[in-house]
Amino acid sequence: MKKFLLLFLILASKSFSQNNRFSGTWGNEKCKDCKKEFVFTITIAQSNYAIYGTAEITSDHKELNSGILEVTGHVFPMGDKAQIKLKDKNGVGSSAVLLFYDGVLQFSKRGGADLVPSELILNKLYE
Repeated sequence: MKKFLLLFLILASKSFSQNNRFSGTWGNEKCKDCKKEFVFTITIAQSNYAIYGTAEITSDHKELNSGILEVTGHVFPMGDKAQIKLKDKNGVGSSAVLLFYDGVLQFSKRGGADLVPSELILNKLYE
C-alpha cells in the first residue's frame, strides 16, 4: 500500500508540473471595454518551472513603442503565478508578476524601468 501511495504521489506531481498554463501568445488586443493607446503582446514558452520568450508594445504614439523585450522568469510551485523579468536591447529591465486565473493573465509590474504598463489583463491570442 505504501508503494502504491508513493507511486501515485510521484505521478500526480509529475503530471501537475507539466501543465504549462503560461505558454502561448497573450495580449490586450481583444479588450472590449478598455481605451487602448497601445497593444501589449507577450509570447512565452513554459518548460516546467522556467519561462522564456519575448514581449512588445506597439502604439501610434512613438514614445510608447518598446521594441522587442526579452522575457525570462520562473513559475511558482502551484503553477498559477509567475515572476518574470523583461529587458530591452540596451539591458534596461523591469520585473512583473503574471497571475493565471480563469483563462486570462493578470500582468502586474513590480519594479524597474517604465518599459511596460503597470497593470493589464491579457487574453490568449494564439496557442
